[in-house]
Amino acid sequence: MMCLIDIYDRMVIDYHIGVTCEARHAVELVQRGLWKRQQFETAMKPVVRTDNGPQFISHAFEKACAEFSLEHERIPPKTPNKNAHIESFHAILERECLQRHEFMNYQEAYRVVVDFVLFYNHRRIHGSLYDLSPVEFRKQLSLGTIKPLEVRV
Repeated sequence: MMCLIDIYDRMVIDYHIGVTCEARHAVELVQRGLWKRQQFETAMKPVVRTDNGPQFISHAFEKACAEFSLEHERIPPKTPNKNAHIESFHAILERECLQRHEFMNYQEAYRVVVDFVLFYNHRRIHGSLYDLSPVEFRKQLSLGTIKPLEVRV
């Protein structure tokens, strides 16, 4: 599983689940994320921070980042703390989803993980988001009922 998470609202914007995880999947993931957040036409693009997996150090991924006008920031090797938000999500996924199920096949695993991501985005509360889910946080922020957060990276 490869995920694209917004560190501001903790939402899993999009993800790839498959038996392989290649550069083309990473490119498609970032492209879908930009489309979902309507950021293809914006002047200020998000920074994409990744580890040094083969899909992220590939020419195809770097070319796509240049084409999409994205800054690609790779963390130094052996420093998962520099990617704490996605590492935290993966730990939550492991603890609250994967360890609680025994899968009979790939299709079942896929369905359970997709359901968990929906739960995570729509219903799971986050202490760093005023005890709101990512979706509710974005809604309350747009309504002006909560004040924006300051994020340090």
